[in-house]
Amino acid sequence: MDMPSRNQYLKELRKEYLKTKSKKGKGKLLDEAEKRTGLCRKYLLVKLKSKSNLDKLPQERKQRQRKYGGAVRAALVVCWRIFDRPCGERLKPLLEQEVEKLRRLDELVCNQETAEKLKEVSSKTIDSLLKHQKEVERLNSKYKRKDNPLLYQQIPVKTPDEWDRNELGNIQLDLVEHCGQSASGEYLNTLSSTDIATGWWEGEVILGRGQLNTISGLDMVRNRFPFPWLEIHPDNGTEFLNYHLFGYTRERGLKFTRSRPYKKNDNCFVEQKNKTHVKRFVGWLRYDTPKEQRILNDLYRQELRLFKNFFQPQIKLKEKIRIQGKIHRKHQKAKTPYQRVMQSNNVSDETKQKLKKIYQGLNPAELKRTIDKKLDLLIAAYKEKSNSLKVASEKKMKPFSVRKLITEPDLVSVR
Repeated sequence: MDMPSRNQYLKELRKEYLKTKSKKGKGKLLDEAEKRTGLCRKYLLVKLKSKSNLDKLPQERKQRQRKYGGAVRAALVVCWRIFDRPCGERLKPLLEQEVEKLRRLDELVCNQETAEKLKEVSSKTIDSLLKHQKEVERLNSKYKRKDNPLLYQQIPVKTPDEWDRNELGNIQLDLVEHCGQSASGEYLNTLSSTDIATGWWEGEVILGRGQLNTISGLDMVRNRFPFPWLEIHPDNGTEFLNYHLFGYTRERGLKFTRSRPYKKNDNCFVEQKNKTHVKRFVGWLRYDTPKEQRILNDLYRQELRLFKNFFQPQIKLKEKIRIQGKIHRKHQKAKTPYQRVMQSNNVSDETKQKLKKIYQGLNPAELKRTIDKKLDLLIAAYKEKSNSLKVASEKKMKPFSVRKLITEPDLVSVR
């Protein structure tokens, strides 16, 4: 029974209760009310008086004072947008550390009281305050398997339970296609790589899925990591499982493992980054020109890697406990890849000082604006390419009249 129904029931009961003269009759009514409503007997005696809070209108009732008002909500929306709309658990540690920095950089305009409230607000309250804003902003066999048994036997399979998730340098790899609606011809691919222990991510765009291009992109990505690689772990794509990459790992002393066929969860860390770090920004259009490749590589090598690695906290699984047939998951506190690298004992002090210097010179709001500008350049390059293709197609079809196209279908198919 909800509160309006309960109050309506008590109002009707009160009429009978006040008319009843005997103590025994009133006791029976109280027993019935206690059974129906679940309220305490003494509280019912107060509610059933001739004058009680049952007679008050909703607007006359004492309203609970809100701790986080409109000023806090507005400032929270600004921070949420700057850090690329994370959930409450990921946004909370950022607010504790970055609010004062954003105020100094004039990216966040608020008074000291609002800033203090932003630092102490809980993750659940953050999600509650942003609920309306999220509603406002809410936007209403392809490959042929090519087995190489001899090579596959030399590259061992590694399952998620076998990973040491605290050791730096275990890298998961994947290629993200930018082919649009058609996989024909050559198109750009993003070589996505992430470290299991820290979540550090790097990306590089290559043309096609050739073995040599993949190794070239792998060298570019590897040189940008702040710590050395120990092992690479791709899926079963032929762009990775080939003798070129196998020899590459042997020459550089890297371990080489692979996931099980058709088991995407074996590569779950990089698969997650494919959506949040690549597709969410680049989209699902077809990119296949050198100009688009230059724009994407410029984005990956500069602003996007800095924004994701320094200002995007990630939540890591701490443990899984099975209780009566149900799995309960416990997670660690959200931290950025930069913070996890700085807390690691396997990273040199010199590298940490370099990273700290880079972090102190970064403005997350400016990074986000630059990312948006480069994405606008990418869309402009795509539209320019599409318009040129449309003009070329119209010129190609111009010599043929409509009558000729209809009467000579074989010629149309050849064209």
